[in-house]
Amino acid sequence: MQHDFKICHLTSVHARYDTRIFIKEAQSLARAGYCVALVVADGKGDVTKNGVLVYDVGLPQGRRDRFTLTTRKMLKKAKEIDADVYHLHDPELLPAGLKLKRMGKKVIFDSHEDVPMQIRGKSYLNRPARWLFSNAFRRYEAWVCRQLDAVVAATPFIRDKFLAINANSVDINNFPILGELAEDEVNWSLKQHQICYVGDITASRGIKEMVRAVGHVKSGARLQLGGRFSDRQTELEVKSYAGWEGVDQLGWLNRDQIRQVLARSMAGLVTLHSTINYVDALPVKMFEYMSAGLPVIASRFPLWQEIIEGNQCGICVDPSSSQQIAAAIDSLIDDPEWARQMGDNGQRAVRDHYNWPNEEKKLLGLYGGLFGG
Repeated sequence: MQHDFKICHLTSVHARYDTRIFIKEAQSLARAGYCVALVVADGKGDVTKNGVLVYDVGLPQGRRDRFTLTTRKMLKKAKEIDADVYHLHDPELLPAGLKLKRMGKKVIFDSHEDVPMQIRGKSYLNRPARWLFSNAFRRYEAWVCRQLDAVVAATPFIRDKFLAINANSVDINNFPILGELAEDEVNWSLKQHQICYVGDITASRGIKEMVRAVGHVKSGARLQLGGRFSDRQTELEVKSYAGWEGVDQLGWLNRDQIRQVLARSMAGLVTLHSTINYVDALPVKMFEYMSAGLPVIASRFPLWQEIIEGNQCGICVDPSSSQQIAAAIDSLIDDPEWARQMGDNGQRAVRDHYNWPNEEKKLLGLYGGLFGG
């Protein structure tokens, strides 16, 4: 069914083919018959892909340029597109969203993270500065979002925060697309003595403990490490660990390459640190590991325990303990039948609940409500 309504997503931060923005939300709306545009800032030019019109306003020259000139360029392009609904994906675009709202447009803010809480976790700010900036942004965010037509939240925790601000708030979770990373029947004959981590490689995401754990394992399991290091200092440090001899550094991986790594691995690691940003988050990789039929070795946070242990699809550990991570790796490598059963349980949980088709229904329902059904 083709609609006459035009929708415009805007992001000055994320990649043009970002999984949440492009692959899931924009393409779902395009398949539903909406005319969908996406405005990005990466310097790669305009293109049309899978029914989505992608417009590029140019790569910003640093953080200050992104917050000033790039934001103005995005607002200018948004006005030229003349959409019915504007869907914003970055907090620095909130002022632009407010201007579009005052022009009579419908505006949605997509909160990928709890930004005030994230600011409170910034180690490079002293405690008074963290408190000041966090509270100032919290007030501004609430003031703007009360005036918007809807708020989309990446987790139920963030949704609950916004429900007190804007009654039209809904969680659209980053759950996997069914069948994208594995078939229904996982071929365990392909499995090797290896576990994997795929994602941003940072100290707060547990890279130091993961590499140390590889140095402690007795099963000989190797770590398949996909992604890029966030900083050179962390990379040099972990490469000096004895456990680095058991790491295969794969670099950035596309979706097909990720699928291949998951197919060969016996478990997926998501041992993020117990920081204010992570304990109530729902990491995409955890559910992608589950969708691929891999047991998950995850941080022992209450929310994650409810999912992992509740579905008997992995092991929860203290993320600061490389010994606990190593013991969990060994237990799965040494008992492949147990690992396979856990993988099957996780895959079943994704098929039944934690999947994008379920979230897509909520997204389309939100847009249907904005357009009167």
